[in-house]
Amino acid sequence: MERTALFTGTFDPFTTGHQNIVERALPLFDHIVIAVAVSKLKHTAEEIDRRVADIKALYEGQERVSVEAYDDLTIDMAKRHDAMFIIRGVRSVKDFEYERQQADINRQLGGVETVLFFAEPQYESISSTLVRELRFFGKDTSAFEPKRRERQQDGNGDELPQQH
Repeated sequence: MERTALFTGTFDPFTTGHQNIVERALPLFDHIVIAVAVSKLKHTAEEIDRRVADIKALYEGQERVSVEAYDDLTIDMAKRHDAMFIIRGVRSVKDFEYERQQADINRQLGGVETVLFFAEPQYESISSTLVRELRFFGKDTSAFEPKRRERQQDGNGDELPQQH
């Protein structure tokens, strides 16, 4: 049976911290669905579509990663994908307490386990909220946002594995 995990969030925007979690989780799972949560109160459909497209572009050619928006309960999304795991990142004690409560509810309601990844020190202070605020004030946020990887090919035109 394939080990599928959901990596959930609004990803507004998807940061280098999020990308780091995906890279660290890939060895543990056969497939990761980056599940972009739709907040009907905060975002328009166009914004969601753009976010999904941007994240898909980051993982183009990576068959083990897919990206999809959802607007229902995370456990319902997990059921649609036969996912038994939810991936979440933790930067602080505050994050941990929130994630612990969510993990308990998701396990009770859907039998889905949550796997926490603690942020590496260089990503602890990066948040989507911080990036949005810096953008608002016209600051360069490129250091906090993933760069699209250039696809490298061997002499036969086949894609080479990505080096990290």
